[in-house]
Amino acid sequence: MMEAKQWTVQIYITEDGDDTRARAVLSTNETSTVIGKGVARRNPIDRPVPEIGDELAASRALEDLAIRLHDVAADDIIELAGPVRT
Repeated sequence: MMEAKQWTVQIYITEDGDDTRARAVLSTNETSTVIGKGVARRNPIDRPVPEIGDELAASRALEDLAIRLHDVAADDIIELAGPVRT
C-alpha cells in the first residue's frame, strides 16, 4: 500500500530598508527541521517594488533549503545505507 506523507515549508520574509531577508523552514515528521536563508538587496537606482525583493529572497532561501536538504540526505546515505553490519 502506498504511504502518503506531507512536508511543510513555511517562508518568513522581513524587510529593512533596501534589504529583504527570507527564511524557508521545512518541517517533516521524520527529520529535524531544515532551514534555508536568502537575501535580496534593491539597487538604490531601481524603483522600489517590494514584491521583487520578496520573490528573490524567497527563491534564494528555497534554493539554500534544497542544498541543505540534499546534504542531510547525503549524510544519511553515508551513515545508514549499504550492507547491514553484524
